[in-house]
Amino acid sequence: MRLDGFGLFVEDMGKMVRFYRDVLGFEIKETEDTSNVYLVKDGTLFLLYGRNDFEKMTRRRYKYIKGLNGHFEIALYVDTFKEVDEAYNKAVQNGATSVLAPELEPWGQRTCYIADPEGNLIEIGSWNKPYESKDISEE
Repeated sequence: MRLDGFGLFVEDMGKMVRFYRDVLGFEIKETEDTSNVYLVKDGTLFLLYGRNDFEKMTRRRYKYIKGLNGHFEIALYVDTFKEVDEAYNKAVQNGATSVLAPELEPWGQRTCYIADPEGNLIEIGSWNKPYESKDISEE
């Protein structure tokens, strides 16, 4: 099997579409009253599912975390340390919840955490080199 993508189950589709489109720059073309958002971001499938619609489709009820979601994170990459700070500041100014301000970690990555309107954690990080070379060791 190969990883195809991931999805978030959302309560307020309009609010979440606006956040991912307007604050984080995802290329969402669906309207805010849609039941499912299906898009590819940087080669990865990203979905927003309306909770009620998904429950109807699977004929099951689910329990959802309230507040910050400590079960997973979405990781976004920028090429420079400066861009980490800029992306963090822009996101917080536009409504993201600050979880951890940008800091340089002992392993050499600059990282920060924000949360979307429904409490899902989002990391914005950088190794201070382009995405294409971030996993190449400099020995």
